[in-house]
Amino acid sequence: MFKKTKLNRIAIAVAMSVGMSTAAMAQETSSSMEGSITTPTGAPAAGTQITVIHVPSGSTKTATVNNSGSFSVSGLRVGGPYRVIVDSNEFQDTTVDEVFLSLGETFNVGLQLEQASNIEVISVTASQLSSAALGQIGPSATFDLADLQKAPSINRNITDVIRMDPRVYVDETRGDANPVQCVGKSNRFNSLTVDGVKMNDSFGLGSSGYPTVRMPFSYDAIDQVSVEIAPFDVVYTGFTGCNINAVTKSGTNEVHGGVFFDYGSDSFQGDSLEGDSINSPENSDKRYGFNVGFPILQDKVFAFVSYEKYEGNSIFTRGTLGSGAINEVELRQEDLDEIIRISNELYQYDPGPVPTSLPEEDEKLLVKLDWNINDEHRLSYTYTFNDGNFMNTSDGDSNEFELLNHIYEVGSELKSHQLSLYSDWSDNFSTEVRLSKLDVDNRQISIENASGTVGGSNFGEVQVDVVNPDSGDEVTVYLGGDDSRQANDLNYSVDGLILRGKYLFDNDHTLTFGYEREALEVFNVFVQHTETELRFSSIADFEAGTPNAIYYNNAPSGDPNDAAAEWDYAIHSVYAQDEFYPTDDLKLKVGLRYDWYTTDSRPLENPDFTADYGFSNGTNLDGEGLLQPRIGFNYTLDDNTDLRGGIGIFSGGNPNVWFSNNFSNNNVLQFGQRGRNFGYTDGSRSLFDDDVVYSGLEDGVPAGPGYGIPSELYDAVAAGDGANNEINYFDPNFKIPSETKLSLGATHVTADDYVLQADLLVSVTKDQAIVLRGDLEQTGTNDEGYPIYDSVRLPSFVLTNSSEDSTSYTISFGLMKSWDNGINLTTGYAYNHAEDVQPMTSSVAFSNYQYRAFTDPQEQVSSLSDYNIEHRFTAALTYDVEFLDGYDTTFSVFGLIQSGRPYSRTVPRGEVNGIYGFNPYLDSNNVLPMGNERNGENGSWWNKLDVRVSQQLPGFMADHSSNVFFVIDNFTNLLNDDWGIAERVSFNTVDFDDTTPENRQGDASLWQMRIGFNYNF
Repeated sequence: MFKKTKLNRIAIAVAMSVGMSTAAMAQETSSSMEGSITTPTGAPAAGTQITVIHVPSGSTKTATVNNSGSFSVSGLRVGGPYRVIVDSNEFQDTTVDEVFLSLGETFNVGLQLEQASNIEVISVTASQLSSAALGQIGPSATFDLADLQKAPSINRNITDVIRMDPRVYVDETRGDANPVQCVGKSNRFNSLTVDGVKMNDSFGLGSSGYPTVRMPFSYDAIDQVSVEIAPFDVVYTGFTGCNINAVTKSGTNEVHGGVFFDYGSDSFQGDSLEGDSINSPENSDKRYGFNVGFPILQDKVFAFVSYEKYEGNSIFTRGTLGSGAINEVELRQEDLDEIIRISNELYQYDPGPVPTSLPEEDEKLLVKLDWNINDEHRLSYTYTFNDGNFMNTSDGDSNEFELLNHIYEVGSELKSHQLSLYSDWSDNFSTEVRLSKLDVDNRQISIENASGTVGGSNFGEVQVDVVNPDSGDEVTVYLGGDDSRQANDLNYSVDGLILRGKYLFDNDHTLTFGYEREALEVFNVFVQHTETELRFSSIADFEAGTPNAIYYNNAPSGDPNDAAAEWDYAIHSVYAQDEFYPTDDLKLKVGLRYDWYTTDSRPLENPDFTADYGFSNGTNLDGEGLLQPRIGFNYTLDDNTDLRGGIGIFSGGNPNVWFSNNFSNNNVLQFGQRGRNFGYTDGSRSLFDDDVVYSGLEDGVPAGPGYGIPSELYDAVAAGDGANNEINYFDPNFKIPSETKLSLGATHVTADDYVLQADLLVSVTKDQAIVLRGDLEQTGTNDEGYPIYDSVRLPSFVLTNSSEDSTSYTISFGLMKSWDNGINLTTGYAYNHAEDVQPMTSSVAFSNYQYRAFTDPQEQVSSLSDYNIEHRFTAALTYDVEFLDGYDTTFSVFGLIQSGRPYSRTVPRGEVNGIYGFNPYLDSNNVLPMGNERNGENGSWWNKLDVRVSQQLPGFMADHSSNVFFVIDNFTNLLNDDWGIAERVSFNTVDFDDTTPENRQGDASLWQMRIGFNYNF
């Protein structure tokens, strides 16, 4: 029986629509081949020799057909072409050419040999054997980069490709971050692996899902990418959303490679939106790089090198009313000018101008070595380096406005190593040993911090609330060093070990088994307000020096590094799986996986907490485990139709920053004080009064507010007096969250080569991680029906499990057709309904508790997820034509139509604390009116087209070629400035009386273009 062949145009198209369902393995870096060889009478052709040759490198593997007629070859390079030689001493020899392997895929070769004849060898091609769209188990998508370079990818990011699956939503309103949200799950619950090394955001600070500020490897380095949503193979781990798995190119016996350059600028983008003139800051950026694969020793040792550099600008599109900025806020220029004057004259501090454009860059290097030790053993090594940065805003809501010095750099340096040894010990038994190491140095530094060191800012954060008298809208203006970047430093490493074996029994059962270990080690400094945060209710209060709040936090020593959280843990896994055919038409996978944590790290115990709560805050995850049974099937109805599905338990993707909060925020390492404790915020004294003494001053700065800390606050923290906000702690009974996935699907290929596909995915989330207050007890209910709480213990936040399960489901369809005239069309649709108890949008416990909608802050109610996109249509059209004889002109279009993100109608922020009497303190418009539900409102739909046009041209030598191209993002908006407009609300909550809840997202709405060329040899 044969199931798979090359990813032809039909298969690629299915992947671009609803996603090709493959048998790809998570964290897999290779492919395998197996099958059944029978005699002309259908009996097992035992003793037949199978030789598998990777044509570009000359790599060879052999196997012998066993007594049941089966063979297996593993550890094969992804891609191809491969030649399979079937050598029989009794029957006609056969070769199969043009075999291409997908990432982690088991390619099935099923041949019935013929009687010997005068023909030396019978030759067939893989495409003559079967349809690549059939024979799958779970819903996923596989993309061969060589086939997908036609995609209109303006970002040179794999997100530009995987968004073609309608179940995979890429949030393009988030600038360059482009977070990936699969089937309504947070991007934090995804995982990314490259050549077996986890390159997802293991700590959980960012929104892109990468540990770096951009994709950490060159677009041209990737050979294949797969997105696995509901796989049922036991080797999968580390996600409940989706796993994005990539494998890089390798060198061959011939020298191949290429160079590229592309360019964009403010001249290549729109200048109006919905009739409004847009004044974009002057800017330009360029990307360039090369890749080359070559032999070091013919047929033995190969190398591949890829390098890419980006030089550009971080663009800031916000401005005052009447400024013509892409995003204007309700702030008058005269009010901003007055704030700047007061800052310079009274506080002796220049906050900088309105930011428009700041330089940024990114550099990537990948080196891969492959060594064919002999026919039984192959060794592969990959080194990845990435260092990049961009400039970011921390307070960029529609009612917030930042001056230059409040902007901060987000940067990260990554180094990773991966070593894999693939071994065939016999025709039936093969193994893989994989070692990996990843180191990440993350930096977040305000422009105010010229030294770049932890705690190196001269001036703290200042917030000034301003009311526009014409509209009544309030805007907060920010100056000074951002409070969350005054002491912020993160370094972590991830060490991986995988030992995996595969054994083919004579009864055709294939056993996969293994042990894995992943060890995480973290050093994290996060201390807010080390240089103070000052809040003023008005411009007049700012001028008078009478704040409504002062915040100061630090280690008692005055060095924030002494408050660092240093901790580690290891996740261990063991698993086993049996794959077999109970009948000729039914394929089953049945497996069991067990993951468990080990760690000696514990948060420092707070004696006051222990006395108050009756247990220690020094709990951890040591010994916690989860059993994950899985079963999947594929059933062949006929030669053109099959059914697939499975059920299994998955876990992973919880960002470790939630764990880290418990190590940092324990009121032992750091302490905080408030100005209200010393009479600074009741209007009775000014920060400019002669009796105010400032401490903690940097050398050469004025002894005044912003530069120094009022001595009463400084001395109290130095004495260990105060609180680091609320204590964060683990629930001692915390369980590992899990998700049960159930999938059913079908594929049908018509006689005219239309490919039709449908999938249903149902998932139930159990023990999901949430944040609650640990000190509150309900004492009654007010007249409106809201609960009344009393804080009966030390104020705290607890990371715990929800007792409420959440059920989500996705229904998807796809259709594709390829025509001989060069036109390829794919379409897909997904209906999504995803629920959760808490969206967990932040890295900070307080924010996770705050930034959601509820009637009761302690409630556990499963509601529509903040990340849910209910309807999503996608379509991809390519057309190849030769306007120049022998040289292709390619037109590519990608289009989407999707519903908006849901949001909630809530009580205005100013009324919230009145409902709960500041117990708990709620700093957001997060309370639902009685009778309302979370995310009960629908956001606006968004429609757009992206276009790419490329022209192939001759190269300087034979077998060389070049291309010139341009890509237009949001071509729809180019046609009409009223089209392609993206609108959304901030933080998914809107005051119930707000008549214009959504804001136009200028970056996603405005068309832009890039031009470039590449040369391939």
